[in-house]
Amino acid sequence: MEEQRILVGITHGDINGIGYEVIIKALLDPRMLEICTPVVYGSPKVLAYHRKALNIPNFSLNQIASAKEANLRRANLINCLDDNVRVELGKSSGYAGEAAFIALEMAISDLMEHQIDVLVTAPINKHNIQSKDFSFAGHTEYLQEKLEVSEVLMLMVSDYLKVGVVTGHIPLSQVAGEITTDLILRKLRLLDHTLRNDFNIRAPRIAVLGLNPHSGDQGLLGTEEEQIIMPALERARHDSIMALGPYAADGYFGSGLYQKFDAVLAMYHDQGLAPFKALSFDTGVNFTVGLPIVRTSPAHGTAYEIAGLDQASADSMRQAIYMAVDIYTTRKANRELKKNALGAQ
Repeated sequence: MEEQRILVGITHGDINGIGYEVIIKALLDPRMLEICTPVVYGSPKVLAYHRKALNIPNFSLNQIASAKEANLRRANLINCLDDNVRVELGKSSGYAGEAAFIALEMAISDLMEHQIDVLVTAPINKHNIQSKDFSFAGHTEYLQEKLEVSEVLMLMVSDYLKVGVVTGHIPLSQVAGEITTDLILRKLRLLDHTLRNDFNIRAPRIAVLGLNPHSGDQGLLGTEEEQIIMPALERARHDSIMALGPYAADGYFGSGLYQKFDAVLAMYHDQGLAPFKALSFDTGVNFTVGLPIVRTSPAHGTAYEIAGLDQASADSMRQAIYMAVDIYTTRKANRELKKNALGAQ
């Protein structure tokens, strides 16, 4: 009988940042091969460069030409780049952006062809990756279009906090104009669905934050809470979604109220991610909700300032891999349960 292993595709991200460092350190953990088979989309030359800079001599990846050749008991590497690859530690360059995109394209292609099971993306630089082929604000938006999905949700996850955002990578000046009752409701539906089906929370409690300081102070500091957010909560409750609020963001996190909820929906990027990263920077994971596949990523960026200095923590990358495997396994188990339930009728 053929062994069933979860193949985790890992893209190398920006080659001048800490992507390779956190990948190497995560894969040095002997527990990793007990739960999955890693397939890194990168470059043996870049790997050797980072390994030398970090002084990690006893580490190697099994080089393969395609995911079909993966050694199920080894961590594998697919070479995506030619021998002219240039590493400039700590520097943003157009070549580094191109190298990140090439690896991402190859991994997505294999994912869509079921050559790998899940995707974990190392950090990219959102500026240097821009090209005629990649004109997106980040991985989330790229994957949404590539996989032809109408709605996605960026969800930051740690052991004790889950934070989704209504608006993602857009300028702060555009946030108020983007937020609508329908948009909030769509994000709540995605959040409720993932809590039930990906995290096995039977009756999720979701806290929703207000947009304005003090949640608008009954219209004194803004009317979005009363005119947009509260109608969305009412409609969500009609859909049997337990969404409460809107809560003032400062009081919600400052008082520890988040401990009484399964997740929180913030109105914009920094409203949710600033407190999340303050509480879970080293262990947080970015999970893209709404895709037909599982994609996770470390919660941090390229961190050019410490690239090659052996100062980066691999905890977030390690948790991103673990979470991708967990969600994939949970989805598979839930599909089997539904299939068996239908068969029993």
